[in-house]
Amino acid sequence: MKRVVSVSLGSAKRNHAVEIELLGEQFRIERIGTDGDLGKAIEMVRELDGTVDAFGMGGIDLYIQAGGKRYILREAKKIAAAAKLTPMLDGTGLKNTLERKAVGHLPSILGQSLVGEKVLMVCGIDRFGMAEAFAAAGAKLTLGDLIFTIGIPVPIHSLRALDMIARVIAPFMTQLPFRYLYPTGSKQEQQVSRGGKYFQENRIIAGDFHFIRRFMPQDMQGKIVLTNTVTRDDVTLLKERGVTILVTTTPELNGRSFGTNVMEALLVALAGGKDSLAAEEYEQLLDRLDFRPRVEVLNP
Repeated sequence: MKRVVSVSLGSAKRNHAVEIELLGEQFRIERIGTDGDLGKAIEMVRELDGTVDAFGMGGIDLYIQAGGKRYILREAKKIAAAAKLTPMLDGTGLKNTLERKAVGHLPSILGQSLVGEKVLMVCGIDRFGMAEAFAAAGAKLTLGDLIFTIGIPVPIHSLRALDMIARVIAPFMTQLPFRYLYPTGSKQEQQVSRGGKYFQENRIIAGDFHFIRRFMPQDMQGKIVLTNTVTRDDVTLLKERGVTILVTTTPELNGRSFGTNVMEALLVALAGGKDSLAAEEYEQLLDRLDFRPRVEVLNP
């Protein structure tokens, strides 16, 4: 049986494991949170290195992207460097394939075009492929990168503006401790009142679920949420807040939508690779597996 492990800076309360069969092979998929402890994450990767088939890097990206330029996160680089034998995947490959495909599914899910649709992406540089797909579909974007990462209450409304801002601040931001930019550990369970009006002004709320959960207001009635990792408790919370439709970019596995880092690691292990795959290889595997977005109508 092949084993895929996501070592995450996120909360251990969200740990999960499943065993599944894909294309005739058995897999055990595990998500292990370290409650924001960078040293613990690095040590865990070192201990498991060479004993598992692929690692997912959870709770942090190796790099962020805007306008075709990549900015490597200092702390993520330390985690990746701990894996000497086992491939380490942070989900970036799938963000540029599976997440674009998920946006392409939305018109059929909603029964209408995305042209003119108001979309809040809580963080565009975290999911630039998704942001590009929305822009290409004609949606009216509000990008919350400044609002929800560093607390500057300034919305961004174009990918060009995001690129220009990223060129100025990303080299500095990527050197900061990651906990200043993104909820890790127990902070993933806490909620903060910030940017609520941007949730209210846009019908589609898209992007990383930890950002959405942390900042979404009590009233989410009529909203469509397009996100990644959700647990059963997360789905219950969204339903209670009034969300109409939940769409996750990764499929449901035993009651849980795993993060893109886990799914990318799974695909690399399935292919027997020692590194990330080319975009067309991910596309081919996704088609063979018939991985489609998970869609749940929470409040008809």
